[in-house]
Amino acid sequence: MNRVRGALRRFFFPPPGSRLWIRLLPYATLGVLTIVVLTASVFTWDYTNSPQFCGTACHTMPPEYTSYLTSPHARIDCVECHIGRGFIATRISRKAGDLRHVVLNITRRYEFPIRAASMRPARETCERCHFPEKFSDDSLRQIEHYAADPGNTPTTTYLVMKTGGGSKRLGLGRGIHWHIENPVVYWPSDDHQQSIPYVRVVDDQGQVTEYIDIEAEIDPAQIPQDELVQMDCITCHNRITHLVQQPAESVEKLMSLGQISPQIPDIRAQAVRVLGAEYATDEEALAGIASLSETYRQSFPEFASENRAAIEQAIAALQDTYRGSVFREQKSDWSTHPNNIGHDDSPGCFRCHDGKHLNVQGESVRLECNLCHSIPVVVGPGDLVADIEISRGVEPPSHLKSNWISLHRQVFDATCANCHSTADAGGTSNTSFCSNSACHGSVWTYAGFDAPALREILQQQLPTAVPTPAAPVGPTIEAPAEVTWDSTIASMLTGCLACHGEDGTQGLDLTTYDSALTGGAGGPAIVPGNAASSLLVEKQNGSQPHYAQLTADELEILMTWIEAGAPEN
Repeated sequence: MNRVRGALRRFFFPPPGSRLWIRLLPYATLGVLTIVVLTASVFTWDYTNSPQFCGTACHTMPPEYTSYLTSPHARIDCVECHIGRGFIATRISRKAGDLRHVVLNITRRYEFPIRAASMRPARETCERCHFPEKFSDDSLRQIEHYAADPGNTPTTTYLVMKTGGGSKRLGLGRGIHWHIENPVVYWPSDDHQQSIPYVRVVDDQGQVTEYIDIEAEIDPAQIPQDELVQMDCITCHNRITHLVQQPAESVEKLMSLGQISPQIPDIRAQAVRVLGAEYATDEEALAGIASLSETYRQSFPEFASENRAAIEQAIAALQDTYRGSVFREQKSDWSTHPNNIGHDDSPGCFRCHDGKHLNVQGESVRLECNLCHSIPVVVGPGDLVADIEISRGVEPPSHLKSNWISLHRQVFDATCANCHSTADAGGTSNTSFCSNSACHGSVWTYAGFDAPALREILQQQLPTAVPTPAAPVGPTIEAPAEVTWDSTIASMLTGCLACHGEDGTQGLDLTTYDSALTGGAGGPAIVPGNAASSLLVEKQNGSQPHYAQLTADELEILMTWIEAGAPEN
């Protein structure tokens, strides 16, 4: 040891009179070592920040890494979201704070399934690429479904997603991304934020509105302010990079991509059955999926003998899906982590937009079918054209109420036919606007439609029923000998009351004679003795069809009545 110390001392501190290269050699050696250490440190830092390291060096990560590889963020490094960008010293300190994960991993004390307890704020991660000030146009979504019947009957659902966004100062700030451009905070009552009984919204004038789940029985004053959460991208897009689809979704996706042939009889139902079944081991699961061969040999022997390759391909696709979805050691599968996008398999949007989060005025956080997307349109294999309805006109005041969707079943009447087709209303035949299977054919588990406390409140908000006029015998009506408001005009204008009832559109109320003469924001609707100056005639006689359009004979009766001085009775 003394010899080594002596050699090092002579190397780094050469005796006086030594040659120049001997005196420079220690400095050159230190320089090379410094470069080597720095280079190794850079490569080490770069590797430990790589998705390969995050996903493969730790036995806890297979579920997350597998879903990451097929996600929209497959080209984004894990650290971009979990560490965030910033000055190198800041990033090193953040990473050093996660050394506890290394200890837990080494000591095998990791809690499964893994959940991200803390994430960088979306402002520091998501919004580096997806900044909310940029407006995003609406987009068309085409969703393929297959029925659980022998023919795997295909249907397609079309939705126009109202993504929106942008800054309100630019005339934008609407759509789904309104939530990011406006201050919204909430209080989750559980660790996974699946129950949100309290929401607070701040408008442009700084006015605060609080919405409380009427079934939660909480006092907002007792909510700890440090437990309030600012709504951001992750509030909804919580599984965008690590999504594991439900068995039915996976099967339908495989069928739409052709990896499972829709021509295999009853394959949709059979595939969902074997993929979603409970198995004790992975080997048992793969064998259970492989049993489809025997199922088809027994149930469809002729098809099985002629299409063995298609059945084997389906089995292979299902087995691959199972391997990428179920991780027994990590206790992770499609039911482990709720997905907050949508509102089918977990509460998602309905955590707040369930219709039973009310403010002090009894107004709800809107539960509206066409708030975030258009009314879904379902078409079958025999439909050559899909008609997607986009509302672009004036809506009746009733439709603008925040509780409209919860009320509309109880206020359905003949006036609905003024704007909508109503055949098989409430059914699922898709023969009219009111028989939409995407709406009425689903069980909305997480919506608050039937909450008892909400029913009592909504009962008080039901509008006064509009009398349904008797249907005319012929295509036109016959004017009585003496036309008055009471005898003819009031019943003739019944169809107008859907929009122009009490608190009607543009302030026009046609429910009574006096309110009709008063008119609305556009001026007098009826000017006795002067039909040409009456706004009611002008709207009905214009080139643009009105919602409740009178027939030519009805319009003639109306004009004659006005010219006669518009008598009341």
